[in-house]
Amino acid sequence: MPAPAGPAIPGLAYLIRTDGAARGNPGPASAGAVLIRLDRPDARDPLARPDATVSEFLGIRTNNVAEYIGVERAVNLARELGAERVEMLLDSKLIVEQLHGRWRVKDPKLQVLWSAVLRTLRTFPRGWTAGHVPRAQNSQADALANVAIDRVAAGGPPVVVVRPG
Repeated sequence: MPAPAGPAIPGLAYLIRTDGAARGNPGPASAGAVLIRLDRPDARDPLARPDATVSEFLGIRTNNVAEYIGVERAVNLARELGAERVEMLLDSKLIVEQLHGRWRVKDPKLQVLWSAVLRTLRTFPRGWTAGHVPRAQNSQADALANVAIDRVAAGGPPVVVVRPG
């Protein structure tokens, strides 16, 4: 169960970009996410400096599971930071379509993650959106995912979360 959200800053909203990586499918997997305050003028720039990030090694997983875990970690972090709204730009069309209810979630592993993500998204009082973007627009999240695999292989920590402040 996610930690309770802190006091919300009125109007606080984040743009979220996430990615999952699996070297093999299944294989060593990871998730990366960037969160950028939407009140910044450069918020929608794919190369904007993130306000918060997640880089997490996940063990052996499929790529789709890694993608979903990236979204789950990002929305939970946004909630923890007091966001009232999130806008997600994802390069996983599967997740975007499933979150909007246009595609069914058949895989039991994904059903659990899909349900958890929707449960968290419903806690944002000003709502959420999810849109599909080309992979090139998610280069920062992709880099965070891939560095997690390399970091753990070199003996580093499995999870690195950077928060504002």
